[in-house]
Amino acid sequence: MATRRLPYLLKTLTLAPRRSLTTERAVGALISEHTAKWMQDTSKKSPMELINEVPPIKVEGRIVCCEGDSDPALGHPIEFICLDLDEPAVCKYCGLRYVQDHHHH
Repeated sequence: MATRRLPYLLKTLTLAPRRSLTTERAVGALISEHTAKWMQDTSKKSPMELINEVPPIKVEGRIVCCEGDSDPALGHPIEFICLDLDEPAVCKYCGLRYVQDHHHH
């Protein structure tokens, strides 16, 4: 029964029209122009440069919970980060770095 319906379903499917190569090039050019506009002012730092200026955050425990911001509406999904390594662990969403504070009281 289902095999009899298959040819009918295949006939009703419509394929999306292929975009022309010139349209793809035009979109690529627009993206390049847009990006160039924002990169003209070299005195401003990129977001990656700004986040790298933040020193690693020292944490007493082995696991840290990163939300990106104290306001949940401005942050990102919660990521639990294990700090077993000696080098700073990086949040995959916001780039904040965390390191385990081995200072004992």
